[in-house]
Amino acid sequence: MLGLPAAFLIACSVAAVINAATKSADPDKTGIGSKTVDWPIYGGQSANDHYSSLTQINRRNVSKLRVAWTFDTHETGGMQTSPLIVGRTMYGYTPTQKVIALDAASGKLLWTFDSGIKGTQPVRGLTFWSDGRESRLLAGVMNFLYALDPATGRPIASFGEGGRVDLRKQLRGDYQQQSIAMTTPGVIFKDLIIVGGRNPETHPAPPGDIRAFDVRTGALRWSFHTIPHPGEDGYETWPKDAWLTSGSANNWPGMTVDTKRGILYAPTGSAVDDFYGADRVGNDLYANTLLALDAATGKRIWHFQGVHHDIWDRDFPSPPSLVTVTKDGKRIDAVAQTTKQAYVYLFDRVTGKPLFPIEERPYPASTVPGEITSPMQPLPLAPEPFGRQRITEDTLTNRTPEAHQFALDKFRTVRSDGQFIPFSADKLTIIFPGFDGGAEWGGSAVDPSTGVLYVNENEMAWLGGLTETHSGGTLGAKTYRQLCSVCHGIRGEGAPPAFPALIDVGKRVPDAEIAATVHKGKGRMPGFPGVDDAAMQSLLQLLKSGEIDTGDHAAEGKKEMESDATSAAPSGGPLRYQFTGYRKFLDQDGYPAISPPWGTLNAIDLNTGKYLWKIPFGEYPELAAKGMTNTGTENYGGPIVTAGGLVFIGATIFDKKMRAIDSHTGEILWQTVLPYAGLATPATYMVDGKQYIVIATGGGRDPKAPSGGEYVAFALP
Repeated sequence: MLGLPAAFLIACSVAAVINAATKSADPDKTGIGSKTVDWPIYGGQSANDHYSSLTQINRRNVSKLRVAWTFDTHETGGMQTSPLIVGRTMYGYTPTQKVIALDAASGKLLWTFDSGIKGTQPVRGLTFWSDGRESRLLAGVMNFLYALDPATGRPIASFGEGGRVDLRKQLRGDYQQQSIAMTTPGVIFKDLIIVGGRNPETHPAPPGDIRAFDVRTGALRWSFHTIPHPGEDGYETWPKDAWLTSGSANNWPGMTVDTKRGILYAPTGSAVDDFYGADRVGNDLYANTLLALDAATGKRIWHFQGVHHDIWDRDFPSPPSLVTVTKDGKRIDAVAQTTKQAYVYLFDRVTGKPLFPIEERPYPASTVPGEITSPMQPLPLAPEPFGRQRITEDTLTNRTPEAHQFALDKFRTVRSDGQFIPFSADKLTIIFPGFDGGAEWGGSAVDPSTGVLYVNENEMAWLGGLTETHSGGTLGAKTYRQLCSVCHGIRGEGAPPAFPALIDVGKRVPDAEIAATVHKGKGRMPGFPGVDDAAMQSLLQLLKSGEIDTGDHAAEGKKEMESDATSAAPSGGPLRYQFTGYRKFLDQDGYPAISPPWGTLNAIDLNTGKYLWKIPFGEYPELAAKGMTNTGTENYGGPIVTAGGLVFIGATIFDKKMRAIDSHTGEILWQTVLPYAGLATPATYMVDGKQYIVIATGGGRDPKAPSGGEYVAFALP
């Protein structure tokens, strides 16, 4: 049924669904004394702490957990959705971004909304709003924000234009040339839905404005310019006309609202270009910034910039969590933000004052012409980073003698000096933790009763460098250099599976499919709707040529560098230097070239800044079969924590497991293999007095395993 093109399908009693959807007028008031307990907000509740007060499933009985129901979308591609549960109804997505409603107790399909748009971007959740009289389900599908009737899945025609708002509009220039996708759900404050979006990481890209829309009409109520306009605070941290051409500095991971104080906390990512900033000299506020805004007006209250003039793609990668901690005998309402660098920042929620010292430390200047890096970068003195910060020869892999020698030989050709070392154009540089963290979009869980934060971490090293941009070649070569090479490499070698190789792709994939992917994006790739027919045809010819070679490769062969006036191109033209492409630091067999752990799960007491526990997280089944266990692996999707003393998490790419972990000790109390890797944050809820744990499974990151889209719910017998 999910493959039907109809706008919606309705099953079961509409009246029953209406009653369920409208039962919880205030999503934050779902006490455990009732037989129905919701998970009505992405992140569990408005604090975004991934916490549930349910205790039916606890340390003593979690080993008895069994599958209660499953729902197979019969689609491929993977899912990152953390579903919402309101009353008896669960709301989620399919891999192609159809919106579905299921009976939360049985997994039975209630309705499907098919917008007619095949979603090709990650989509992590939805937003539910109710004033007690009416309810709305706000759903992002690519660049559109829909308002749906939670009972039927029908678009509410009075919202925006026929039930939807086009997020490309009201940004800058011709909206049809803008690229933005809503991958993480917006947040609710009173009658506002506040959203960010995913933007490209190369020119051209729209600005990353944070916008609030009327939840009933879809009208724009306020907009905060993350790239300040003339006269706005922060404008002086950019070149004069950067607001006209610079892009991104966007909120893609989601936001958190202190509903009582009316404060919105919005973390932002880097500005384009991610790795060479000659056209944006300055600290670039409000890129890489935790913003505290008045949720009603969008006015700035305070801010903290985590990376000045970012050239390492060090986005703030997840929504912050609200927590109350004890410091010097006083209870302080705080906001905790995790980072790709594996730092945790903790601030007073109202004033922005750091609750642990932050020290600005000096770092070396860039040697690349046109690049002017910030001389200082902030470092929290506590808690200690939850990931290693530097790779040395004695931390290389010892998986086999051959793997160690391979890693050592490669290591001796690159630079490895820790955080905030600028890229060079004569040698590759190790970024560690890598471009995917440290922490990632799954976010952290916080137990409000203890102040302990739980965060999973990637411990993967990546390589990067700059090369001088070759000015010649075909239109297709120029298009490839500007838009494609940052992810797929200057020769198309990619870094599979996250960034596929493009060598011979034009011989394997039809032209129409390639063109659609370029214009609309797919997976981690944003869309580039501004590529015109002439550029597309030339790009297709390049991809069919069998060899992608678009210019000189200074990062792989030393080249004399001379500064000139063409380093910066504020008009949006090509910059003098470009990134050589994402590359993982792997051994000859494709395993991490560093010693384990390759992924961890951490428990940090935010009252003291001390670690409660830290464990390796995930395994490679084929290595475990040979006795190499507890290595940790890359992991995506976050944890939840319950009053039953448990941390539930999927996330691990290769072993496809779901785990329940003792929140006090880190001991694994229960685990099971999922149909696909559960690269999404779970949810927990209660219906008819029974507690459930549900997770979206779909895989998509392991090139040796199939992808799919299946929800799995667990409960006690």
